[in-house]
Amino acid sequence: MAAGRRSRFRGIRLRLALALLLVVAGSLGVVYLIVVPSLEAELIDAKLNQLEEDARNVARAYENQNETGSEQQFAEQAAAVFQARVVIYSILQNQPFIFGDSNTTSSLDVARNPTALRATRTRELERATVERRDRRFAEVAVPLENEGVVILLSDSLADPISSLKLIQRRLLFAGLIGLLFAVVVGYLAASVHAKRIGRLERAADRIAGGRFDEPVIDTGNDELGDLAIAFERMRGRLGQLDRARSEFIANASHELRTPLFSLGGFLELMADEDVGEETRQEFLETMREQVDRLAKLATDLLDLSRLDAGRFHVEHEPVDLGEVARVVCAEFSVLAERKRHVVDAVVQGRPVARADELRVLQVVRALLDNALTHTPEGTRVTLRAWADREHALLEVEDDGPGIGPEHAPHVFDRFYRGDGTIASGSGLGLAIARELVQMMGGEVVLESSPGKTVVRVVLGAAPTSVATEPAASVST
Repeated sequence: MAAGRRSRFRGIRLRLALALLLVVAGSLGVVYLIVVPSLEAELIDAKLNQLEEDARNVARAYENQNETGSEQQFAEQAAAVFQARVVIYSILQNQPFIFGDSNTTSSLDVARNPTALRATRTRELERATVERRDRRFAEVAVPLENEGVVILLSDSLADPISSLKLIQRRLLFAGLIGLLFAVVVGYLAASVHAKRIGRLERAADRIAGGRFDEPVIDTGNDELGDLAIAFERMRGRLGQLDRARSEFIANASHELRTPLFSLGGFLELMADEDVGEETRQEFLETMREQVDRLAKLATDLLDLSRLDAGRFHVEHEPVDLGEVARVVCAEFSVLAERKRHVVDAVVQGRPVARADELRVLQVVRALLDNALTHTPEGTRVTLRAWADREHALLEVEDDGPGIGPEHAPHVFDRFYRGDGTIASGSGLGLAIARELVQMMGGEVVLESSPGKTVVRVVLGAAPTSVATEPAASVST
């Protein structure tokens, strides 16, 4: 596993370095393709411009000379002055013939010069680049109408081309240095990121192995840093869930063991023939409570498994929340009296929600049971139902000590049980209630302060919902 991980990191380094290499190489290639051809064109154009100016000067000098028949001498003198080959053509029958050539070795290479031929036909200045004997030349031909002459200036492009080749070599050399630098820097930068990825992978392995004690730290201000922050949130959340799961197992074991032991003890006592009828009835009542306790735990676990499996179905039909409040208030009247609580049901108008009646009853029972269980004796608990234009609402309000700020964000988490002096149950009722409300398209809102706690269920209002006074109240 470790070897495979190291191999992957080396691959990441290499791929990132190669990616940077390709980017730099591509950029250099684009620069080369843009700069070199344009520079070559500018150098040749500058050479031609210079030759054109020199050719016009040579033409004026030729026109101003007084001697005739000295074309060869004139060509040699002009070539010495302008540092270019000078060829003088005489136009006979619309064809140029050489009268003078500063190149005294041979004039065969310019006897049928295309630039001079074009100037002869067009009677205008012509400029071009040609190749002769594997060498490139810049040429300008100027026709002299009055003289019946074409003067050609030709000069080698070896100097500008050699300068261009020098620039090309330096560009290539600089490019190679840049590519090498890109590979080194890319590899080092990739190594740094690979190490950070390695730390995140090791952190993920720790979390996957159930070790939540070591924090995930990465100080980078980039995507990997954001990923590390997300990992840290996940670690904290999973750590809480793991602790909650452990506590739930312990609580569930206690919740199961206590009623089972109690039932077993009562059965043994009832088997004794000396138990009186009154005592037997007390035993039966206590056994019935323990069976209800087991049934509630089994129901919560079954609901939880169905929610996780996506097999929990809810209806969306009109539900009178006022009637729900009154029914649940009546159901809990005996329990409220036993625990010396005061329970009120306050209904404003006719709040009708689009929901599942059985699930709404289940939610409100869980909320009211939680309020009665976790508040001191004598606490007043109010079930209030009303509606506005868009929502039908039902809330459970108590005047107990409130929920501490460290517990408030977690009271609807699965398996969560507060650290107060009064804590019972599986820690699933409120979590299941919130998920049921969400499945019905609503939300559960908690507002708590010292002396007042409100848990509000907000559902979509049905068309028949009426949000008008007066309010009806039922107390127990």
